[in-house]
Amino acid sequence: MELEYKTLFRSIVKGEISMNSQETHSRQAYQVIRQVQKAVIGKETCIRKVMMAILSSGHILLEDIPGVGKTTMALAFSKALDLKENRLTFTPDVLPADLTGFTMYRKETGQFYYQPGAVMCNLFLGDEINRTSPRTQSALLEVMEEGQVSVDGVTHPLPRPFIVIATQNPAGSAGTQLLPQSQLDRFTVCLTMGYPDMQEEISILKGRIARNTIEQVQPAADAKRLLLMQEEVREVFIHDRIYHYIGRLAQATRNNPMIELGISPRGSLALARMAQASAYLRDKTYVTPDDVQEILMDVWGHRILLNAKARISHLTSAGVLEEILKSVPAPSLRKS
Repeated sequence: MELEYKTLFRSIVKGEISMNSQETHSRQAYQVIRQVQKAVIGKETCIRKVMMAILSSGHILLEDIPGVGKTTMALAFSKALDLKENRLTFTPDVLPADLTGFTMYRKETGQFYYQPGAVMCNLFLGDEINRTSPRTQSALLEVMEEGQVSVDGVTHPLPRPFIVIATQNPAGSAGTQLLPQSQLDRFTVCLTMGYPDMQEEISILKGRIARNTIEQVQPAADAKRLLLMQEEVREVFIHDRIYHYIGRLAQATRNNPMIELGISPRGSLALARMAQASAYLRDKTYVTPDDVQEILMDVWGHRILLNAKARISHLTSAGVLEEILKSVPAPSLRKS
């Protein structure tokens, strides 16, 4: 499957594939990916999945150790998509008003006016979300869910598109506030970047010493085109057999003896939307089981909660979901 993606990517970039309207926009999505790769060396799979989440109008949680390029990836996407970007490093003293904004009294006019918060942008980067208070975390996640902020009884809509890329470090978590399952469920995907291999690390060293790699990223789309691509992703056809497939997978998580908390309907919906984005990037107008299987771990891995029996047996969420994928037969879309 990875070879298939790489071959498709090269053909699209070289213009070897003829394009219709949807394919033209999906080609733009690949151009965005290509620009991001100028700043983020390697990690093609992770970059592509972040692009899928953005196309599905979702939010991304990057969970990894410090220094592997989480912030660089977020900044590269904001530049490649030419989006208004705000960044906030979460600390214990960050207040909900820092995110949502607040009203101030203007003595000259005798009126109150709204001072926008950090989330009034197209792409909001929240660094180390697990370092701030639960109250501030809840304020951000409410914004993600509603697409608007309410300050002193007045509602202010967020710009469109609106995307959150949040990061958290699993190491050194003493004194931090880990996100509860109900809040993790709001993130479409949870991704890890991992260490680079030797060749990638050498390329990173050479590139960073010679220049700032973010400066090499050029806009390949804009907010208007991204909204159009998101609309086209929602129109990618999902057959009833795929809906039933996703439903059976979700039921399997709820009935699995190793899982305490199974997948919610929100999780099923996120998987369906990500599958549409996967098909879109592969220039298909319909979803196949491969699209579902490719992104299931990233969409559901942070949503399930293993029970004590699974933890004693040293099982992982990925391992349990892999067994569920094997146990639930994939449908055939061929005409019978």
